[in-house]
Amino acid sequence: MSYLWDLYWPFLTVAAVIGVVTGRLAYKMPGKEGEKAAYNRKRNLTLIGGAAAILLAGWVWHGPVGAGQRFTTETERFTRKVLVAFEMAPIKAVVAQNPLKRSLILSGRADDFQRKELIRILKEVPGVGEVHWTDQQADFALPLLLEVELAGLCSFGVGLLLAYLLELRRRSNAQWRW
Repeated sequence: MSYLWDLYWPFLTVAAVIGVVTGRLAYKMPGKEGEKAAYNRKRNLTLIGGAAAILLAGWVWHGPVGAGQRFTTETERFTRKVLVAFEMAPIKAVVAQNPLKRSLILSGRADDFQRKELIRILKEVPGVGEVHWTDQQADFALPLLLEVELAGLCSFGVGLLLAYLLELRRRSNAQWRW
């Protein structure tokens, strides 16, 4: 497992549950035939409201609740242990900040071989997406908040799909009322 899953599984679970609840509210068919336009408007507003709730919940979980800071702390602590185990204690590794990314920035004295190998070794640290030295150009990496929000929207979509399947089952069983 990675630190990301350990830190963000509650948010992703809540996103799926909100998706199911939003879907149950959004997919209820109108009672009369003439209410189709009002139904479509209500359904769209419900789905937009659910997605907005997910984005807000993701920001709150990442920022004020502190999952982003815990990710930084745990990643730097584990990276420090790896560097000490490989007897590279003078090398300093920090997680990229402003915005927070799954990227490690290395600094310190090392020869070319050590630089290449440390990049290779530290890419295996759980939760790290890319590693580079301070004097090298960084690869493109998405901010962690954006990654979390996209994962939350995917979980929301899974919840909507489950709600849709439940609604299809309900409609299918509704024809058998005698």
